Amino acid sequence: MEGSKQELRIYFCGSIRGGRQDAKLYNDLIGFMKNFGNVLTEHIGRPDLVDEREIPPSQVHERDLTWLRSADLVIAEVSTPSLGVGYELGRALEIGKPILCLFRKQEGKSLSAMISGSPGIRTVEYGTVDDAKRWIEEWMERLRDLETKGPRDRETEDQRLF
Repeated sequence: MEGSKQELRIYFCGSIRGGRQDAKLYNDLIGFMKNFGNVLTEHIGRPDLVDEREIPPSQVHERDLTWLRSADLVIAEVSTPSLGVGYELGRALEIGKPILCLFRKQEGKSLSAMISGSPGIRTVEYGTVDDAKRWIEEWMERLRDLETKGPRDRETEDQRLF
């Protein structure tokens, strides 16, 4: 995460085939994340995006993994269950990306324990879009602070990201 905020590469995850009811929310969050850097998966917020079936699945997989590998961090909105988002988070964990998951509080809904219980994922609950933006901003500030600390300080501080 070196350099200016424009150089930061953010991989955003949100449901596509699992349901598009949160497309507007994704778009709002992506717009906000652009204040911190380049959102590689900006298309997730497009309201007209249905499921990318015009692109062969193997191409979607390779394209998205290329973006994920090149990203500095991952932010996922996980309120709508999605196998694809779960897969992306697993791969991001595997390659050591910092991960923030946002889960909107909803009556009768709970987040998978595989996400909320993972020590490598910072998971937060939010109520409004503004709450989610505050969580993103706070998490980004912590990451930025980590970049300025030495290796010994970083180890202790790293625990606060999760």
